[in-house]
Amino acid sequence: MSDIALHRYLPRLPETALQEFTEWCVLEQAKTAGFDFTPDTSKLNNLPPKDYIPKLIDQFMKVKPDPIKAGLVAAIAGKEADKNALSGLPALADFVSLYVKYLIPKDGSTAEQADALLMQASQEQCEKLIQIAKKYGVEF
Repeated sequence: MSDIALHRYLPRLPETALQEFTEWCVLEQAKTAGFDFTPDTSKLNNLPPKDYIPKLIDQFMKVKPDPIKAGLVAAIAGKEADKNALSGLPALADFVSLYVKYLIPKDGSTAEQADALLMQASQEQCEKLIQIAKKYGVEF
């Protein structure tokens, strides 16, 4: 299974970068898992990242095309995020990135295919995080 430890880098990002990464996870990467999520922007407009991120995640978590799978994935992502021991906005970004990543192997019919899809999702998250970090002047 993939083990790109993004959680080590999340606390180093400014809140606006965490917001951008979280948005990318729930708006773009989640499409790979079959989630077509459109946030209610009227409830998000003009919010600072400390308020925006939890509200965006709350809206996203209410979208469950497959409630059983979503519940299982949320439990797995939550357990892993707890082990990463982050707090605040980095913890929220960590959880949602894990949640989205674990939703993606919907097409993996074997363990090897699922692992390959997880690795690909992790790589995409890593590349996006590096891109966003550079935009905000953070080097890893």
